[in-house]
Amino acid sequence: MIIGGMQKLTLLDYPGEMACILFTAGCDFRCPYCHNSGLLINADAVPEDEVFSYLEKRRELLDGVVITGGEPLMHEDIFDLAEKIRALGYKIKLDTNGSYPGRLLEMIESGLADYVAMDVKHLPEKYERAAGVKVDTDAIKKSIEILKDVDIKREFRTTVVKGIHELDDIVGIAKMLSTDVPYYLQSYRKSEGVLSPEGLEAYSEAELRGTADASRVYCSNTSVRGV
Repeated sequence: MIIGGMQKLTLLDYPGEMACILFTAGCDFRCPYCHNSGLLINADAVPEDEVFSYLEKRRELLDGVVITGGEPLMHEDIFDLAEKIRALGYKIKLDTNGSYPGRLLEMIESGLADYVAMDVKHLPEKYERAAGVKVDTDAIKKSIEILKDVDIKREFRTTVVKGIHELDDIVGIAKMLSTDVPYYLQSYRKSEGVLSPEGLEAYSEAELRGTADASRVYCSNTSVRGV
């Protein structure tokens, strides 16, 4: 596994915890609105000894580590990385696109994930539009069901993008989820790192909040994040 980046401190990405973020390189999706496109191919590596030297020194200051990407679960050695982090006493938050339900369940059952955030990209019949590739939506559904049933902190989230989603699609996703697990709507933001920004725009805050209100019929803990 290549660690393609490290953010030494975040107060936002691991709710309630001071954390470091590790970005794994490589992803099985090619979401047009991805803002971490530099991690998809030929990412520069952060030496593992540098990562763990930092984590060792910050054991008294940091609470957790966010493992994100890219897609962390595409790597078979994700478990080795997580075990090394856990051995230092850190809590672990995993970000995933849900395409590896078997590894997701193994991470949870082995006690290597304290918090999981899953990106739900679109309705099953429109998933390719958001993911940029053909997707095994049965695997996505399995991951959703795993997270609905487990007893750890978890969340679902959708980055809402004008040009990829209609607002009614988001209500449809909420209906598909039908859960009291927190569901966050995140606004698309333009940046230099976006993979394929042509034709993509952000919805207004008012539009997102109205959509969140409509989604609460199915997901009672729907809210808007990052606007």
